[in-house]
Amino acid sequence: MNDHVRLCDGPPASEAPPGLVAAAAESGVYAALDLGTNNCRLLIACPTGDGFRVVDSFSRIIRLGEGIAATGSISEAAIERAIAALAICSDKIRYRKARRLRLIATEACRAAGNAESFRARVAAETGIKLEVIDRETEATLAVIGCSPLLDPKGRGAILFDIGGGSTELVRIERDPNAPDAPPRIKAWMSIPLGVVTLAEHFGGKNVTRDLYAQMIDEVARHVAPFAAEHGKDLRDMHMLGTSGTVTTLAGVFLNLSRYDRRRIDGIWMNDCDVTATIQRLLGMSYEARVNNNCISVERADLVLAGCAILDAIRNAFPMPRLRVADRGLREGMLVEMMREDGALRAC
Repeated sequence: MNDHVRLCDGPPASEAPPGLVAAAAESGVYAALDLGTNNCRLLIACPTGDGFRVVDSFSRIIRLGEGIAATGSISEAAIERAIAALAICSDKIRYRKARRLRLIATEACRAAGNAESFRARVAAETGIKLEVIDRETEATLAVIGCSPLLDPKGRGAILFDIGGGSTELVRIERDPNAPDAPPRIKAWMSIPLGVVTLAEHFGGKNVTRDLYAQMIDEVARHVAPFAAEHGKDLRDMHMLGTSGTVTTLAGVFLNLSRYDRRRIDGIWMNDCDVTATIQRLLGMSYEARVNNNCISVERADLVLAGCAILDAIRNAFPMPRLRVADRGLREGMLVEMMREDGALRAC
């Protein structure tokens, strides 16, 4: 793997300044792990001055949050799946000799009554010591990871991150009096609904249009207060989405025979494209979703719950364009660590 993620506009730097090279050499290899309610994701990278080069990665759907809404605890089966995935991550971190680490857990570990014992078992069996972050930190890391995809000619965006157990919404804006300054978070919110929790409550396999409308209504109740306060004056703004929902949607929209991050990350979809693709998914049977290579059995019972969350957000923040990000918390953690070490050029 040799995926170069750049954070600055303009041509790539041919050579970094000597001080920057020294800082990068000292900091070496970085690893960022995101243990979510649905996924376990790892990214290992080296700084390159204007961004970073990915040297290894891992992603597996583990459904850590399965059943938490009903039982209040992470199940033994989910713990076993998580530990198996985290053991692979631990091996990769050691093999790549990553020294600068951030290893986070999100909503499932915030909500579960047995999260502490789960984390202790993970540490004992894999050596990974998980940090449970709050929702504000989660939103901030998503902004750091995705902000390079903001339209440079626009005023800002409504960023959303549809997770397995929660969804974050952030209004990001540029200062019109300081066009070269980085965009700032104007407001954010988090709701305790994600694709896993919504699909468990309403069902995700056989989703009728009536059931889909009920899902939208449920999410809309949570989004409405934030939209009432921060959903006005959306001129020159766009939507910026990071999650398996929007990347899957983009893959289906492009009719990809298999998922290809290079074709997805940064793609623009207009409002009609999004509507048509969601309608196409609503018209598919569960078996058809399973057989679609961009969805597969891992997401077939979750994708429509994610689309319902997206539709509730679109209704609350009507904008003509959506930019899809196949990046997020892991990239945000890497950028934050590299900036702290002086290994990244200011953008």
